[in-house]
Amino acid sequence: MSDSRKHKHKHKHEHTCSCGCGHNLLEERTEIIAGELDAGSRSLSDALRISFVVLKIVMVALVVLFFSSGVFTVGPDERAMVLRFGKIRGEEKRILAPGLHWAIPYPVEEVIKFPGRNTVERLPIDSFWYNETQNSAGMPSLNPVTDGYCITRNDTVADLKGGDDYNIVHSKWLLTYKISDCEMFLKNVYVKPAPAGQNYIDVIAESVSPFLKALASDAIVATMVQFSIDEAIKSDADISRNAEKLLQAKLDSINSGIDVDSMQITQIIWPRQVDDAFVASIKASNESDKVVREARGYSESKINEAGGVDIAKAIADPNISEKDLEYYWANASGQVRQTVSEAKAYRTGVVESAKANADYLAKLLPEYRKRPKLVIARIYQDAMEEVLSNTQETIIAQPSSGVNSTEFRVLVNRDPALNKSKKTENKK
Repeated sequence: MSDSRKHKHKHKHEHTCSCGCGHNLLEERTEIIAGELDAGSRSLSDALRISFVVLKIVMVALVVLFFSSGVFTVGPDERAMVLRFGKIRGEEKRILAPGLHWAIPYPVEEVIKFPGRNTVERLPIDSFWYNETQNSAGMPSLNPVTDGYCITRNDTVADLKGGDDYNIVHSKWLLTYKISDCEMFLKNVYVKPAPAGQNYIDVIAESVSPFLKALASDAIVATMVQFSIDEAIKSDADISRNAEKLLQAKLDSINSGIDVDSMQITQIIWPRQVDDAFVASIKASNESDKVVREARGYSESKINEAGGVDIAKAIADPNISEKDLEYYWANASGQVRQTVSEAKAYRTGVVESAKANADYLAKLLPEYRKRPKLVIARIYQDAMEEVLSNTQETIIAQPSSGVNSTEFRVLVNRDPALNKSKKTENKK
């Protein structure tokens, strides 16, 4: 027999009743403990069973809550994409339209929201403006460290051996843009991770603004140098269009997915240090433009009166034929036709008058040969009647024999009624 069995046998023998009744105390005690253990086990079993039921309910609730947390809404002015382990989910419908959607909660899938297709973002660019906080008293020199500016081409200067002169201007710009391709934007444009409590859409503008400002500044510098200072001051529309095209080309070259909506100059001014010179230059330029416009208008008006540009060029041609000239005169319009008609009428009148005078002299010649003094006297009388027919008052002084001098007295301030009465009589 082994030691353990001997020990148990000895222990059992020691607990045998001493009176010799044969009852085994160990067996009774074991039965009592077994009864107590059965009740405790049942209670423990019931408690465990209830606990497992509650745990199952809690686990099911947690699973339901976990998956329900994947339900999200895309706003009417938003678009969204779902990333599954960092890759865009889906093959065809990768861009989610506004509405209710579901995704596996993070970290399996992540929802990235973007502004709507027609949502336009505004970005002011003031890096080319001067430092307004600097004291302007005394007009300090321009400081390239604090003052921004652009270089513009000036008009060609004949005495300048370098060819062209250049000027600088201060300007403010406003860039408006929108995200047209979410997938290209997500792949090629860096956006910093959103901090706790914010979404991807909340940090897009903050991350993209420095990037767009850098590209826009390069486009502005490259564009402004192609225009003169006068065109820049007048905010020529070509400046904005060229800068917009250049910026869009840069964005397309990196597949940014960003479309430039507009790029406008909001403010532009020459350097304050040369304000007086620029004011005088602008005044002279405006006067020059005014004179040029007036000259062009006068030229066009005279050309139109002459029948148009074609007829003016044709008449100025020394090799034009008479036939072509008559054609142009016949088809002339405007004041030239009236002038030509009046000239032709005047020519006809002069010719007819010359013919009439020739006929008159031809008829008068025989009488002149017979009585020349009488004919001359009659011609003189007719001429005087024609000359004096339109005079208001006529004074004729005939020399008299035996009188040394003749005195004339003329009333200068005559009665106006006399003139009116004479005009009335003439009309009658």
